[in-house]
Amino acid sequence: MTTQTVIAVDLGAESGRVMAVQYGDGTLHLHELHRFPNTTVAVRGTLYWDVLRLWHDIQAGIAHGMALQPASIGVDTWGVDFALLDSQGDLIGNPVHYRDRRTDGMLELVFARVGQAHVFEQTGIQFMPINTLYQLMSMVERRAPQLASARTFLTIPDLLNYWLTGMQACEFTNATTTQLFNPRAAAWATDLMDALGIPRSIFPPIIQPGTRVGSYAGVPVIAPACHDTGSSVAAVPTQTPKYAYISSGTWSLVGLEVAAPVINAAALAANVTNEGGVAGTYRLLKNVMGLWIVQQCRATWAAQGSDYSYADLAQLAQTAPALRSVIDPNDGRFLPPGDHPRLVQALCAERGEPIPQTHGAIMRCVLESLALAYDDVLRTLQTLAGTTSTVVHIVGGGARNTLLCQLTANATGLPVVAGPVEATVLGNALVQLIALGELANIAEARQLVATMGDLEHYEPQDAAIWQAARQRYRV
Repeated sequence: MTTQTVIAVDLGAESGRVMAVQYGDGTLHLHELHRFPNTTVAVRGTLYWDVLRLWHDIQAGIAHGMALQPASIGVDTWGVDFALLDSQGDLIGNPVHYRDRRTDGMLELVFARVGQAHVFEQTGIQFMPINTLYQLMSMVERRAPQLASARTFLTIPDLLNYWLTGMQACEFTNATTTQLFNPRAAAWATDLMDALGIPRSIFPPIIQPGTRVGSYAGVPVIAPACHDTGSSVAAVPTQTPKYAYISSGTWSLVGLEVAAPVINAAALAANVTNEGGVAGTYRLLKNVMGLWIVQQCRATWAAQGSDYSYADLAQLAQTAPALRSVIDPNDGRFLPPGDHPRLVQALCAERGEPIPQTHGAIMRCVLESLALAYDDVLRTLQTLAGTTSTVVHIVGGGARNTLLCQLTANATGLPVVAGPVEATVLGNALVQLIALGELANIAEARQLVATMGDLEHYEPQDAAIWQAARQRYRV
């Protein structure tokens, strides 16, 4: 069997990388071609992505992989953020970061104009201030000249695909994150756009994962699941349809894979989301603040002179007392960058929980609270979907955190399978390989991942004390 190589470009909130994935003899091999930081830039109080620097690094990474004679290239990134192009197809300004404060008050403004229930009925998406809808609404409200002169809207991976190939289109899985896509109509939510004054004319056609969008330097470019969570879920090595997943990174995406979106009053009340998946599926999930809190604690302590690695932080948490303090990691005050250790302590004080004093105790509180949040979300999703899960798959960088994986098994009372760590790159590559005809379908692709041997298994422990912790968490 000949070896086939595809290139996966994967951009996360902290860093990006270009990877070569080689498939042959029924196995997958990953080779890092180029890794680079994704550094945000603040100008006059606005937080931007440095998209031109990212484009430079992507080109450099692909150039490193050309000697491997790749069969295709695919790009995935985070969701919700976007770029605007003018009538000449040129970029209008740098894309703004979803953590920028321009969306302050925009949810309330949208709800006042069209109603929260109407937005959910049209889109089925979780209400978060970072969503594209509220970013665009802030531009409408202040009559931003960039929006007035825009001719094309592209999400971040769509912008990169455009620069690679010249094709202007929005890929399905990423389009659904905008809260401007109507899953029932399988089209942009134009009625919602019209009601809010968002120009519908700038939104291009929507394409499905696996679509060839053109070529770059003679190499076909294939849209994978361009939303990074969509790609990571594509690589979940599940052996049963009754599985739950946690795509664990800066954000934790806790979800189920379903055949159709769940859009009803109960889903609205639970503030869940229905994002597009591969092979005609939807991802019924909810965002949990995730390892962003850990990242911000690490940054705060580094600035104070304690420069920990993530492994150091996990070890500190491991040695701290168990289940001493519990908080809600989804508190909106965690969303902006800042002194998160102090915020953890403040939230403990508000809840009447013991205030953690050491770095290890703060980390333990964060990780245990994340595990309890995962359990709470999973139980809600199972009720909405009318199903039960028999296993939780943790994929992404968080699969390396053995303590968090064990805590998740304890909190959910379910066995946890952790890995692959490189799920997003693998899912990106697998969709390309399916499009190339190297793999038959997503089931075959997942079976291939399951045989890679990079999986760790965790069984639930200490059921009684975790039952009590669940009650504390829900207070």
